[in-house]
Amino acid sequence: MTNTAGQTVGGFLEALASDAPTPGGGAAAGVAGAAGAALISMVARLTMGKEAYASVDGRMRELAEQADAARLAFLDLADRDASAFDGVMAAFKMPKDTDEQKAVRSAAIQAGYEDAASVPLECLRKAVDTMSLAVEATADGNSQAASDGVSAAAELLCAALCAAANVEINAAALKDLAKREALLGEVASLRSRAEASLREAQDAFLVRLSS
Repeated sequence: MTNTAGQTVGGFLEALASDAPTPGGGAAAGVAGAAGAALISMVARLTMGKEAYASVDGRMRELAEQADAARLAFLDLADRDASAFDGVMAAFKMPKDTDEQKAVRSAAIQAGYEDAASVPLECLRKAVDTMSLAVEATADGNSQAASDGVSAAAELLCAALCAAANVEINAAALKDLAKREALLGEVASLRSRAEASLREAQDAFLVRLSS
């Protein structure tokens, strides 16, 4: 299994730039999400212990803890995404000489695509949930770090959009139309929420600039 957290940035980008099918866009979504979560932690820690922000000190400590946990979760999702698509590739390599083998192979491919869609969907959900922390960090954190807060929201939107695309491309390969439509419907809803959260963070940033 890939260990994204243990790689250098350069090493991860080299792997991403290679002709290997993984890591790909789903792993990139996880890394973008981790970067967004890290920026939230940064804003929170630049706020904690400051007399001017004593009223939000406790909440910023909670924010840092939640964002730290999200960062680790995103990195885990990056690794799981690569492993999930490796499962699809392995299914395509299964024997198909007999009708029975073809049926088993086809079922494995469908299961692989379903799994490959489920991981980026989890990343998408996590990105949308974490964006609320970015909005809060931008609105209530150290005003001198407001740009980092809105940058966190932008990174998380990137994670959401990349994850959404990876759900969609895997869902498109599903023969079960009910499962496909359920996935695509949730993706559309989550994408809309993510875009709304970015606008909220941008509005909060403009307020901090003018204060």
